[in-house]
Amino acid sequence: MIYETFSPSLDLSSLIKCFWTLVVEDSSPYSKQRIVPDGCMELAFNFGDPIKRFTNDYEFVIQPWACFIGQITEPFYIKPTGSVNTFSVRFFPYGIANFLDKPMDHYANREITLDQLFGFNSARELENQIRKAYDTPTRIRVMEDSLTTKLRDEITSDRILKNTIDTILESKGYDSIDSILGEGNLSRRQLERKFKKQIGLSPKKLAKIIRMQAALKILIHRQSGKLTDIAYESNYFDQAHFIKDFKEFTGLSPKQFIGDDGMLLSSLFYKNDRYVVFLQFVDYFLLYHNAIKRINN
Repeated sequence: MIYETFSPSLDLSSLIKCFWTLVVEDSSPYSKQRIVPDGCMELAFNFGDPIKRFTNDYEFVIQPWACFIGQITEPFYIKPTGSVNTFSVRFFPYGIANFLDKPMDHYANREITLDQLFGFNSARELENQIRKAYDTPTRIRVMEDSLTTKLRDEITSDRILKNTIDTILESKGYDSIDSILGEGNLSRRQLERKFKKQIGLSPKKLAKIIRMQAALKILIHRQSGKLTDIAYESNYFDQAHFIKDFKEFTGLSPKQFIGDDGMLLSSLFYKNDRYVVFLQFVDYFLLYHNAIKRINN
């Protein structure tokens, strides 16, 4: 399993968090993978075998080979049917709104085709160019050229919205929305309307997701310690509060999460969220199972 991330060009670096690829050549059976909210939206292209997305415990649909995944507020499940070869664009929470006309809450908890996103002709042109691109740098160039063409004359992410999100990210979801707004002229209701249109989530929901992510990353990286320590370090009121929020977004308790093979994919993404990496699966596998032992002890 090889997961790599790539930085965007400077011109798009305020909108795109990264490009990433995931390659798994081994076609042995996989367990269902639980994908949990992270506050970002993705544009993904699958060059491997079809991927199932489950609509309930037993039924599934095949994901479109190219699709957009809006903000999610609850976990969903996928399962590769064979080899995996994915190329994806991960947008900052305020990034994708600059390329689309509809408000972002229209796409929340939805997976849609590029036809629905960009229109038939534009989607076919982009998909054909991505298919023909022979390597990741070429795909990134094609993707950036297409997005630059679609970019509106002026980037619409306003200063207050961006500053609010940056503060949420820097405080790892701890600062309250009222404290972030401070004595400014923008009311909380006005801010929520802006978030609904450009982020697809309320500011409170985004802050909860970011705080849960921060705790999740500590959980994965933790060298030692207890859940209570992780809860306080992540600025939860107590362990019960931590577990409640964790279950809301992952469907699992922290201990269930660290022992669940269905979280391998999400764990891989979160573990390497901030860095350009080249990760061999065996390294990650050892870290993951050592973490299980430490938590259980």
